[in-house]
Amino acid sequence: MPPDALTLGFDTSAAHCAAALLCGDRVVEARAEAMAKGQAERLMPMLEEMLARAGVAWRDLARIGVGVGPGNFTGVRIGVAAARGLALSLGIPAVGVSALEAAAQSLQRPVLVALDARRGQVYLQLFAGTETSDAALADAGALPAWAFSTRAFTGSGAAIIADQMNGGPTARVTVPPAMPLAEAIARIVRDRAAKPQPRPAPLYLRAADAAPPRDPAPALLP
Repeated sequence: MPPDALTLGFDTSAAHCAAALLCGDRVVEARAEAMAKGQAERLMPMLEEMLARAGVAWRDLARIGVGVGPGNFTGVRIGVAAARGLALSLGIPAVGVSALEAAAQSLQRPVLVALDARRGQVYLQLFAGTETSDAALADAGALPAWAFSTRAFTGSGAAIIADQMNGGPTARVTVPPAMPLAEAIARIVRDRAAKPQPRPAPLYLRAADAAPPRDPAPALLP
């Protein structure tokens, strides 16, 4: 990939629409809008606004990165579908990045990422050098033993497990993310540009609720 190639990263896996545009290693545009719903309607206009502000077009993109969860089921599907559709229409690669990996981007390792999964649970993944654990869903009050193998943890679920993590003889610290989520996604995808990657697919760690959504997510592309 040329050093000035454009990488677009975006995420709708939580209560937001977030995106970042990189030119090489430089952040050209970035935006994050909080929203509990409406990501399907807002994502494409927001991306178009960002490209316009940067003075570039869709055809100028070299690669797309998208957050694949874990997170909101509908939000994850919206992001993945948009990335696949754009990749197909533009003839460029789309790469999926988990929210857990994005949260660990550029942090000193080992570090435990804990994301709030609600219902008293957290999504967990341990990043230690080039080694990582499998992503897992755990009760906040019954963390797996491997979660205690590092003294640093980060993520939206850090406050939920702080008391339990700080119990015992080893003091532990909470560290903030090194960068916004969408920027982390874009940087990870940029770093993987030299090797072919599989198409993005949702990362689900929790079974779907029995009742389907009353209103299906609107179609993103005809």
